[in-house]
Amino acid sequence: MPITITMPALSPTMEEGNLAKWLVKEGDTVSAGDVIAEIETDKATMEVEAVDEGTIASILVAEGTEAVKVNAPIAVLAEEGEDVAEAAKAGPSGGSAPASDQSGSASGEADAASEAPAASGNGAEAPPAPPKAAKSGGDIPDSVKAGPVPVKDGQKVFASPLARRIANNEGIDITAISGSGPKGRIVKRDVEAALASGARPAAEAPAAKADAPAPAMAVGASSEQVLANFAEGSYELVKHDGMRKTIAKRLQESKQTIPHFYVTVDVELDALLALRSQLNKAAPVKDDKPAYKLSVNDMVIKALALALRDVPDANVSWTDEAMVKHRHADVGVAVSIPGGLITPIVRRAEEKTLSAISNEMKDLGARAKDRKLKPEEYQGGTTAVSNMGMMGVKDFAAVVNPPHATILAVGAGEQRPVVKDGALAVATVMSVTLSTDHRCVDGALGAELLAAFKGYVENPMGMLV
Repeated sequence: MPITITMPALSPTMEEGNLAKWLVKEGDTVSAGDVIAEIETDKATMEVEAVDEGTIASILVAEGTEAVKVNAPIAVLAEEGEDVAEAAKAGPSGGSAPASDQSGSASGEADAASEAPAASGNGAEAPPAPPKAAKSGGDIPDSVKAGPVPVKDGQKVFASPLARRIANNEGIDITAISGSGPKGRIVKRDVEAALASGARPAAEAPAAKADAPAPAMAVGASSEQVLANFAEGSYELVKHDGMRKTIAKRLQESKQTIPHFYVTVDVELDALLALRSQLNKAAPVKDDKPAYKLSVNDMVIKALALALRDVPDANVSWTDEAMVKHRHADVGVAVSIPGGLITPIVRRAEEKTLSAISNEMKDLGARAKDRKLKPEEYQGGTTAVSNMGMMGVKDFAAVVNPPHATILAVGAGEQRPVVKDGALAVATVMSVTLSTDHRCVDGALGAELLAAFKGYVENPMGMLV
């Protein structure tokens, strides 16, 4: 029976993507694990792999096609021994498998040229090739849908959508099955083996509350109403790309659904700057290059991570049912890239040395600008840092990016008059503003977190212990 290859969901929040490039053509034979296409998400271009063996019988969506919905048919695969021409005529049917599942098996390699937005100065993008008409079928029927991504002990269970569909249809708990696929992924044969051995029924998912209202979304002026304010020919329209749409959606939801609270303190940087200089001078040299070069931002990341370790009640995320208390400080760092921004994450930053944080951030920042980050490198985290000090900004307030409950906005260090021991002096002072989700980090708790952060910055030797 022909297998329908569908648009994969490469992240938990992905709803659609652009089919940037096919790396196979009709008639090509593929094996599980072969890279077959490049899919553009809002953050990166991902290489996706085949999860079944067979021959590409028909390509249903042409490369360059934008806004292809997750689970939409994109190609038809003829199984081994099956007539390719007949499979192509049959079109989308019966079996259903995406190019790759949500496990993140995509390699994360990006084509920087294909990702560069039109506004970057490279001229207008060529219009995408129109999609081929599907040979048959349209939306995938419920009987072949894979069902939700399974979760066990708060972690995603990696399983191919075909395996999830079979488990869903047979009413068995896929989280109790051991996977034999790449990186332990559960595949079709694992589910079939579990069925043969008598797997236990899946637990019933709790029904959604019928009376739970959806978050209210503000309705702004329509495009026509906005454009009516400006003379014809006095402007040009630049189409939103996926990244800009995602940023707009998430931050609008954040400001509408999260009660923001702001706390600001001034911290003196002279001791931190002196220690930074000493550590950089002491860096070992290899191949005429120092092993590390610390920035103020590297030390800010470490100070915030240690502050969250010391004030664990602030290292949380909000859910309607419970407070999520994190065991580690995973610090996201806002990085500006053409067309928007992305927040790569330094995991377990409280445990890492300053040199390790510095080198990791250089790597993450460089790959972020080339849009080569993997989803697991920028999704999640427990807090974030947004530093505009290098742009000369004195102070500002950042927007909380859920699931974070806090974000630290860092301003410029500048010479300011201060009073020390009753006498006027000059010190290098930096203003920082902590934005909090007031549902889980109250003002007093936010102030406690900032006090701990201030302590590490003004007494930076504590970051070396």
